[in-house]
Amino acid sequence: MKFTGTADYVATPQLTMAVNAAITLQKPLLLKGEPGTGKTMLAEQLAAALGTELIQWHIKSTTRAQQGLYEYDAVSRLRDSQLGSDRVHDIRNYIVKGKLWQAFEADKPVVLLIDEIDKADIEFPNDLLLELDKMEFFVYETQERVVARQRPIVLITSNNEKELPDAFLRRCFFHYIDFPDRHTMQQIVDVHFGALKPELVQTALDVFFDLRTVPGLKKKPTTSELIDWLKLLLADDIGLDALQNKQGTQAIPPLHGALIKNEQDVMLLEKLAFMSRRRS
Repeated sequence: MKFTGTADYVATPQLTMAVNAAITLQKPLLLKGEPGTGKTMLAEQLAAALGTELIQWHIKSTTRAQQGLYEYDAVSRLRDSQLGSDRVHDIRNYIVKGKLWQAFEADKPVVLLIDEIDKADIEFPNDLLLELDKMEFFVYETQERVVARQRPIVLITSNNEKELPDAFLRRCFFHYIDFPDRHTMQQIVDVHFGALKPELVQTALDVFFDLRTVPGLKKKPTTSELIDWLKLLLADDIGLDALQNKQGTQAIPPLHGALIKNEQDVMLLEKLAFMSRRRS
């Protein structure tokens, strides 16, 4: 199986090489990069390109590794025993399969996405070492061993909120998705909007990349926010003049709420606009 990108996803040669290397080595692909650089979307497009199922496990701060394997629903079994249900005699009725179990029992290799692994407790990655390495785990309640029928293609994303353990990193193929350069961003915009007015796109990209270089900006706008902003510009029929006008209050981009996501950055841009007006 080889990934070469899709019509809906712009993958750089470095990214496609990383995906195919992880598939060849049969190791999880650990993806890092700024939020909004397409880490999660890559899993969706990879599954589509390979014609297979995507199983997504979105990690939260409260997520435990055991939940990815299975959970034993003791509460339901207690309730059924009180009601005199026949189900209570088979403990398998109360084993809830997790995302890894679902991936392991698939008849053909699926894409398993473990999304934002750094949100969980620091021990979370270590608790999955054996399962991801050996592709098997033991169910203590039923005394059975679950072994993957077909080895899934595992993608793991991280936003670098926590450092991941060395033992876990050794078992992964790592790739950092760089923020798209101007040419790549143009390709991404073309994928989403097709034949858009070239002057509008170029001016919007100028504004976007200028914003990202503003010193002291707390949160730089990302690719997904650029796409949202362009959608709003089109929906509200914002003209080229509004983007090019950098005088007065228009020094801040129109509909900037799609790009700037906290009040400190808005105040910073207002201050820079005020200082620019005074100099002029």
